[in-house]
Amino acid sequence: MSEAQITTLCPCNSGLNYPECCGVYHSGEKQASTAETLMRARYTAFAIQNKEYTIATWDNTTRPKKIDFPKSETQWNRLEIIEKKKGEENDSKGIVEFKAYYSLNDKQYVLNEISRFKKQQGYWYYLDGKVKSIAQPDQQTNLGKNTPCACGSGKKYKRCCGK
Repeated sequence: MSEAQITTLCPCNSGLNYPECCGVYHSGEKQASTAETLMRARYTAFAIQNKEYTIATWDNTTRPKKIDFPKSETQWNRLEIIEKKKGEENDSKGIVEFKAYYSLNDKQYVLNEISRFKKQQGYWYYLDGKVKSIAQPDQQTNLGKNTPCACGSGKKYKRCCGK
């Protein structure tokens, strides 16, 4: 789905329409003022496969050389913010724990991650994240290093969400 096609509710689950929510960050009209705002905008960028925004908001010390989005069969359904530590306008660091719900091959999954952010020269950047779990609701998924990643990328867990 392209950004131009999104005229409905924003994928970040804010309750706002995309153009008034994450669309203003993706277009460059506004910059995220908190770590949570950047988390929501990055989730939405991931859901709509906006590589440019995803790369631009990734700290250059941890940014991968390239980004592979999950297969097109992956449908990102909603984002749930679990906890925030710091990451407000006057902070220089922040942590956001979230759950991202998605569907793949008619099965539901939830990715639980703790993400770290840092603010440099007035801009928030994603530093890195630690995946706590990838599971079907109420069922733990094997997170062994050589297990196929449940996000649908087609890669092994250790080369994808387990990085």
